[in-house]
Amino acid sequence: MTDRIAGVMEGLALGAALGLLAAFLGEVRAPVPLLLALLVVGGLLGTFGTARRVFRVGCGLLVAVLSLTLLTPVLRGPLNALTLSQTPVPADAVVVLGGGVQCGTRALAPTSAARLARGLELWRAGYAPRLTVSEQSDVFSATCPKISGIMQAQVRALYPTAGPEVLKLRNVTTTRDEAARVRDLARAGGWTRVLLVTSPSHSRRAAALFRASGLTVTSVPADETLYDPTLPLPSDRLYALRTLLYEALSHVKAALGATPER
Repeated sequence: MTDRIAGVMEGLALGAALGLLAAFLGEVRAPVPLLLALLVVGGLLGTFGTARRVFRVGCGLLVAVLSLTLLTPVLRGPLNALTLSQTPVPADAVVVLGGGVQCGTRALAPTSAARLARGLELWRAGYAPRLTVSEQSDVFSATCPKISGIMQAQVRALYPTAGPEVLKLRNVTTTRDEAARVRDLARAGGWTRVLLVTSPSHSRRAAALFRASGLTVTSVPADETLYDPTLPLPSDRLYALRTLLYEALSHVKAALGATPER
């Protein structure tokens, strides 16, 4: 009886650890239900000897992978493969992709702020006369402020007069939606080229989606804000692992016919 109780407690502990890891690495939108589910599953597996041993082996393998990731910069190569950085050239518009918003504080997420800063930098350098910003749909949250509204307000505050023309891409959920909206603007306005601004790890995939829509694109990614891409610290490597998993899942979802997230 004592061994069974110890096994259940071990399973609960491993389930809690896996839940926390999944909530962080997968950017899970409902981590509490996931954590509860893994706690229950871990407790059940800990009840039975054979299942408990299999669970231990699986967790041991996961620890080995995480150790390699955290102790070495092994993820540099995969991260570089996701990035497409090109020299900016004159274009008709700078396309600033949406990157997230803090619903509680009603502020841009760091990724969005970095993308807007890069877009304005390109405008100030004279590469394009206008910017596009994205208005996210209500698929994920109808109560969050719109990224486009915050960006437009910031541009007006910085440049009350003689600022860039700012066009809104309405009701977008995915990068594919943003590409479709820009394609329509390009056809209506006779645009021949756009500069695409997004996060480095998203840049190659985003450029491919825009080109698939028939657009001529130059990829000029913003700075990475969540971690140092040279991966000097274990914390940088952990954030990089989350980024790689996100991009990998997006490719898998797209291959299966689902709609990939931004």
